[in-house]
Amino acid sequence: MWLISITGFLFLAYSVLILFYTRSWKQIPTQVRADIDPVPSPTFSIIIPARNEEQHIIRLLESVKNQTYPAAHFEVIVVDDHSDDSTAALVETFITENQKQLSVRLISLKNDALNSYKKKAIETGIAASKKEWIVCTDADCIVPAQWLQSFAERIKNTGPVFIAAPVAFLEENTLVNIFQDLDFLTLQGITAASVYKNVHTMCNGANLAYPRKVFYEVDGFRGIDTIASGDDMLLMHKIWKRYPQKIQYLKSQEAIVRTEAAPNWKAFINQRIRWASKATSYDDKRIFVVLFLVYLFNFSFLVLLIAGFFNRIYLYAFIAGWILKTIVELPFITSVASFFNKQQRLIFFFFFQPLHIAYTILAGFLGSFGKYEWKGRRVK
Repeated sequence: MWLISITGFLFLAYSVLILFYTRSWKQIPTQVRADIDPVPSPTFSIIIPARNEEQHIIRLLESVKNQTYPAAHFEVIVVDDHSDDSTAALVETFITENQKQLSVRLISLKNDALNSYKKKAIETGIAASKKEWIVCTDADCIVPAQWLQSFAERIKNTGPVFIAAPVAFLEENTLVNIFQDLDFLTLQGITAASVYKNVHTMCNGANLAYPRKVFYEVDGFRGIDTIASGDDMLLMHKIWKRYPQKIQYLKSQEAIVRTEAAPNWKAFINQRIRWASKATSYDDKRIFVVLFLVYLFNFSFLVLLIAGFFNRIYLYAFIAGWILKTIVELPFITSVASFFNKQQRLIFFFFFQPLHIAYTILAGFLGSFGKYEWKGRRVK
């Protein structure tokens, strides 16, 4: 019965953690649209790394063009990361057709051998930027019309030096999309709660902002530039160490960036392995403790399931844990789903639990010891 006792202890610790995130998420004030533009208006350089994004890049640039924020107060820098499709040509055409409406520049990376091309692309874009604030997003995203306006209001009202902002997946009626959507909602809620309570640093590179001068104050990506992933969270932690009280989460529906989910299960696992690969590189040991607890808790389900083949009581414990885990997490994900207007997807939440446990174990293991494929490259 020692196995059930250990699992029970892990469940208790996990429950306390989820209840903390639930309470913290609900305490975050929701920023609503302001009727008056902030004066003086901050200026923004939007950095967009792009590799083989011919299917998405124009959609993103069109959404940027539709910003309610004055076009004179922002610029767009697309950094082409060795694309071998028509990404660069499409951007050049867009620049020609919209040069009177929007400031857009295209920069191409040189043929350097790196392990972190995305960091190099962002760094190159920042070096070429001319505005006060850097705003990062991904080439497969769509940004809302009030996106920059929302950042500007937060900057004017609270004076942050790093802003993490919400990201949501575009919806499709496939099982892999629904599963990712539910999983990502949980991550978004944890991100917001942890930043608001300043308990550990989390963000998503598809939607964040920081002053250009602060990027150079912390020496940019120096020290983390050999890690394939982490252009968002690892940089965020460097900035947090210098400005621990000035990291904020922008809980605004007007700032939600929509992005493409992985198109299939293989791509999804590769993405999560890439995210998990940052874990051993975190200088923020607070988040490592959380990740370790979550991994152990999920791993205990695998142990119970295997033990259940030899003793039925462990199989009953597995099923009970499945139900209790859902009960503990449901208030949290329900509240987050309401903010993102995705309540209709919660009907799948209970049934996806075993799959969520399995992928957490697999991605956590391979993220620490394996390699993964990203944008056609094999990295580690």
